[in-house]
Amino acid sequence: MLQGVVLLALIGAAAGYVATRLMRVHTDLPTAMGIGVIGAVVGGLGLRALLTASGWFVTFVLAVLGAMALIWIWQRVSGRR
Repeated sequence: MLQGVVLLALIGAAAGYVATRLMRVHTDLPTAMGIGVIGAVVGGLGLRALLTASGWFVTFVLAVLGAMALIWIWQRVSGRR
């Protein structure tokens, strides 16, 4: 259980970094990692429930998508671009 949480946090951190770079959002590394971890939870729980496929590659892709969705929402709410 703990290993899964730690691995999800690591994947989320990497996904947040990738998502902020893909969306050209200038954040510091801890913020990017936080966005990725939250995005991993959102993407991992929300979208993974819809898919029957599993595996770490799918989890990473969903984490990136979740982080990108969170960045988009954050930009709209904060008025930043």
